Amino acid sequence: MSTSIIPFDTFLEVDVRAGTVIRAEPFPEARKPALKLWIDFGENIGTRKSSAQVTDRYSADGLVGRQVVAVVNFAPRQIGPFMSEVLTLGFADHDGAIVLISPDSRVPDGARLA
Repeated sequence: MSTSIIPFDTFLEVDVRAGTVIRAEPFPEARKPALKLWIDFGENIGTRKSSAQVTDRYSADGLVGRQVVAVVNFAPRQIGPFMSEVLTLGFADHDGAIVLISPDSRVPDGARLA
């Protein structure tokens, strides 16, 4: 697979932030197994919702209190009856299960990827 080259200014348009999961619950209405997440991105952004297909590696209870990384400036997407407002980021492992991205150390909620 070839990687496209983009101008650095295009990358800067993607707003990637750290936030803390404050609520998580199963999302049985989703076509693929998923969890509904409510993520606190701090005072300036507030709490945003995300649908995340992470059920192979994570439980709803296990995600509460965990910091995650998400794109906060994509247009919201309607996923079944749930409006997903941010894209929570992760990598697929060798089995295709999503491994969430999180900071090595705690950072302020709302911290922007530098």
